[in-house]
Amino acid sequence: MVFVRKIRQVELVGPRIRRLRKERKLTQTELAARIGIQQSDLSRMEKGEYRVSLDTLFKILAEFNVSIGEFFDDVARESLTPRDVRLVRDVKNLSSDVRREVEEFVAFKRAQSAGNERAASDASSSADATEAIPVRSNGTA
Repeated sequence: MVFVRKIRQVELVGPRIRRLRKERKLTQTELAARIGIQQSDLSRMEKGEYRVSLDTLFKILAEFNVSIGEFFDDVARESLTPRDVRLVRDVKNLSSDVRREVEEFVAFKRAQSAGNERAASDASSSADATEAIPVRSNGTA
């Protein structure tokens, strides 16, 4: 499966474990005891400081009666659309020179878009500052 950005395992799994645990109104100590690990390890897993082994993940999923598909459902929704996948496939089928041109064009458009956003933001800030200048009745500031 292709993802928009690479997601670190610890960023992905820990918060989901915490959410499931809290939805079931369990403390870290209770869940840790049920799956046979230390509470401190569970805490570090939830914070993303410690990787969750597959063995531990499967114990947690079994405890919550959640399939691995359900657990990673949000990630599936964040994955590329069929149109995005087609586009990636099309680009991969290009020659390396043409692919490089596409990459350069995308970088150019990204920089252009960022520049336009900054210009719009600067213009908005200028307009706000102009509107804030008090005008006396004789027309002077």
